[in-house]
Amino acid sequence: MADTTLKIDTETRDRLAALAAEHGQSMRSYITELAIEQENQLKLGRATASFRDAVSQPGIAEAFDRDFGGLPTRAARQAA
Repeated sequence: MADTTLKIDTETRDRLAALAAEHGQSMRSYITELAIEQENQLKLGRATASFRDAVSQPGIAEAFDRDFGGLPTRAARQAA
């Protein structure tokens, strides 16, 4: 993968460098990881919205309970 240059102000550069150092990473690897995490958060947000939309449809919760036995009881969750 080819390298590129990103122009940012020195305050932002210093903040990113400090964060990278706190994580024991180079700034390059920290920014790469940060970009991946942000992409994942966006995808998770979209998936959450889709899930909420799906389960709000009439009959979906009842069908889930019918097909999968509903949520476990509190006692079963505590025993697990």
